[in-house]
Amino acid sequence: MQEYAEYGDQYIDGAWRPSGDPGSIAVLNPATEQVLATVAAGGATDVDAAVSAARRAARAWGATTREERLALLTRLRDGIAAAQAEITSTVVAELGAPVGFAGAVHAGLPLAVTSSYLTLLAEHRFEERIGNSVVLAEPAGVVAAITPWNYPLHQITAKVVPALAAGCPVVLKPAEDTPLVARLFARLVDEASFPAGVFNLVTGTGAVAGAALAAHPEVDVLSFTGSTAVGRQVAETAGRGLKRVALELGGKSANVVLPGADLTRAVNVNVANVFANSGQTCSAWTRLLVHRDQYEEAVAIAAKAAEKYVPGDPADPQTRIGPLVNAKQLERVRGYLDGALAEGARLVVGGPDPLPGLPVGFYVRPTVLADVTPEMAVAQEEVFGPVLSILPYRDEDHAAEIANGTVYGLAGGVWAADTDTAAAFARRLDTGQVDLNGGRFNPLAPFGGYKSSGLGRELGRHGLEEFLQYKSLQY
Repeated sequence: MQEYAEYGDQYIDGAWRPSGDPGSIAVLNPATEQVLATVAAGGATDVDAAVSAARRAARAWGATTREERLALLTRLRDGIAAAQAEITSTVVAELGAPVGFAGAVHAGLPLAVTSSYLTLLAEHRFEERIGNSVVLAEPAGVVAAITPWNYPLHQITAKVVPALAAGCPVVLKPAEDTPLVARLFARLVDEASFPAGVFNLVTGTGAVAGAALAAHPEVDVLSFTGSTAVGRQVAETAGRGLKRVALELGGKSANVVLPGADLTRAVNVNVANVFANSGQTCSAWTRLLVHRDQYEEAVAIAAKAAEKYVPGDPADPQTRIGPLVNAKQLERVRGYLDGALAEGARLVVGGPDPLPGLPVGFYVRPTVLADVTPEMAVAQEEVFGPVLSILPYRDEDHAAEIANGTVYGLAGGVWAADTDTAAAFARRLDTGQVDLNGGRFNPLAPFGGYKSSGLGRELGRHGLEEFLQYKSLQY
């Protein structure tokens, strides 16, 4: 990370150019509440310039060969690999992620995702014969990518890299809380020598720059990650222009521990899952469902596990949990905790009170709640903080009913005595992905949700296909 700087430019048409819109956005360090930098608050002028550049580049970029795109994306991948330390320090500073987690996940995962698309691009069939037809997979056009702050570079690579691999030019609008790592990514794209207009970056607010991008008539595909409420607005705006829309939205994922499972391991993994990234993970298992006969044992295990998570300076390698991203998020999480206690939840660990010894920074106590009932707001709505709710169930039917009993369906976990039992129960869940007995995240598998958790899929072959359209030639 560099020292404080003022960035008044945008990356448009292959070069850094002064923003055509007035105003700036202050980027805060959430651990110190100090201003790290300011970036341009782009609006309709910058968005129009970026989309116009992408449109001019679209036909030539779409006509490039697989080998030409592979060469450029390989240079980008190598740039991401060389910048791992810089990526880590940038995310620590602007998001507040602990340095160990930032290095492994915020820097390491984008590298893995980018690498995966090199393999997928090399192997993908862009042409196939079906009966008397030849079916061509062609670029879907100009892509608008609107990304969130919680996994800022991962979400950029999960959208931008497959779009570029598919032959689509991109305009990226990153979250206003974490624009610095997006600028770093734009620099790496520039250093890789992509043609002008193929990648464009506009920093700005969602209400102004994001809205202008979603409504722009020259955008063909809109890929958005964020809250369900904003996702609905974005989809409505994009729908007026009949744009293709991919939405990765909220979650309220359940982790179901069936009788016979390793309870201690299941609960410990669940606590780690929810507290990672300060709970700011859309797919976090924020509801732990345990059979009523094992309920109090699970609560005790969770309480002991939570003691290992002491909020502190994210730059300290010993810190396991850092601050929330901003003051608004802090008040949101504390509000949910106050509401849960008022509704009758039992406070096991944590709570809404300020942390002693940390008077500065957007810190919240990592919290475990027991005696949570399915209808409570904390069990229905996305808190987006380090808050674990533990709910009892009577039998498997009751567990499935609770797990499926929200508007969301993004992720989940199932633990059982054996994988077959876990898989059988997982098939009953209305959710996009389920980890069985602690199965690891797979960047080649499709990521996305059911119901109000979104539309479309990211990652792997399915993520590439979001940016392709199909033409049939009959012979």
